[in-house]
Amino acid sequence: MLATVLVVVLAAVGLAVVRPGPVAGWLGGEAAAPAASAEASEPDPSAVLAEPDPNAPVPSADGLRAALEPLIRAAALGDRVNVSVADVATGQALYGSGQDAPTVPASVTKLATAVTVLAARGPAYRIPTRAVAGATPGEVVIVGGGDPTLAVDKNGFYPGAARLDDLAAQVRNALGGTAPTRVTVDSSLFSGPVYEPGWDDDIPTGGFGAPITALMTDGARRDAEAARKNFDATHGAAERFAQPDLTAGRQFARLLGLSGDAAEVKRGKAPAASGASATAGAPTPGTELGKVQSLPMVRLVDIMISDSDNVIAETLARQVALARKQPASFAGGAAATDAVIGELGLPADEISLADGSGLSRTNRISPSLLTDLITLAGNGSHPELAAIFGGLPVGGWSGTLDDRYQAAVTKAGAGVVRAKTGTLSRVNAIAGLVTTADGRLLTFAVLTDQAPENSTDATRQALDRITSALAGCGCR
Repeated sequence: MLATVLVVVLAAVGLAVVRPGPVAGWLGGEAAAPAASAEASEPDPSAVLAEPDPNAPVPSADGLRAALEPLIRAAALGDRVNVSVADVATGQALYGSGQDAPTVPASVTKLATAVTVLAARGPAYRIPTRAVAGATPGEVVIVGGGDPTLAVDKNGFYPGAARLDDLAAQVRNALGGTAPTRVTVDSSLFSGPVYEPGWDDDIPTGGFGAPITALMTDGARRDAEAARKNFDATHGAAERFAQPDLTAGRQFARLLGLSGDAAEVKRGKAPAASGASATAGAPTPGTELGKVQSLPMVRLVDIMISDSDNVIAETLARQVALARKQPASFAGGAAATDAVIGELGLPADEISLADGSGLSRTNRISPSLLTDLITLAGNGSHPELAAIFGGLPVGGWSGTLDDRYQAAVTKAGAGVVRAKTGTLSRVNAIAGLVTTADGRLLTFAVLTDQAPENSTDATRQALDRITSALAGCGCR
């Protein structure tokens, strides 16, 4: 049903944005209370953006050049501005300036991560967290599957996430009369360094990144409830645990009723299931005692894009790696992403990644590859990829574009531009969709990686002027 909903709502470039409605429950969010009667049922969500007109005229290359080139030369964008504009329905390249040049993409990288994980795993895939019987009676091994949204209880950071207290209840029931004695943490699914070597020095301590481990709760945030309440004020930054897997293991041990020394945990490997019969009622080593599953992949992609969640992005890149039999590491995720882009028929030589979030300055993506990715997701040829559009922020309305497109020179883009942004010092990027004044749906990518120092606000407005120009003109 989930796949059908996505096809109906998003395929064939019918990309209308709707306010939240019953679909939130279908995708794993908090369920709405049952309707008392048919008359009291929740109404269909109302559209807040019109669908594009498939018969609208396509902008001309000369028209786009006249509208965009004066804006591309803005001093706030620096000396290197690379641009690609294409038509979503036909895939026709309409305008380019340095469109094939490898450019630092910052968080726009998440579009590549989103497309490849949806291709590799599918929108309905859920990431499991398991508990199995350990080698000794009463030992419980919690096995991380790479779900970054796993919560301790109902007060978690991510609404609708899988919960450790549910897993603990399953374990107690499966153990029967055997009392838990200790917890071992198996986070071996992920390998390699927990921080990408190309990240800026302040990423581990600045609150926007975390050690990437196969077991964690609340994206490794120390105080999930406070982080949720202060999200807008802090722009998503939050203090993170240094060893998220061991922290999650200790949280799980307490939920099993362990305390003191018994609540301390160590890393280890889960024993393989033997298939042997139980002895004196105790589960044999490796027997599964419980399992909880993440939100569907489509919801994880939504959150990653709308909140620019770096931790989710890194774990989803590892899901691409696992699906393609690569090591679940920074390097494995990058190699698998490259492979899936090639499988989709896109130029894999125009992307070179070190991570899945865009925090690394060694990442390179061409603007034309970004518009190719968006076109492929929006033209109906791969309906499963259309899930990337659900989380795209809307100019002046949601996500990282909520407070943009407010000035008179950019207001044409408010409510019309849907895009992923990217920001590092001296790096600014934006890529997404825009409907022209004539009703034609275009995709664009504008990347600059040599912006002036301390010019973030001015650079963002210069980018917004470019995309607003696309929204406000027929460009014929």
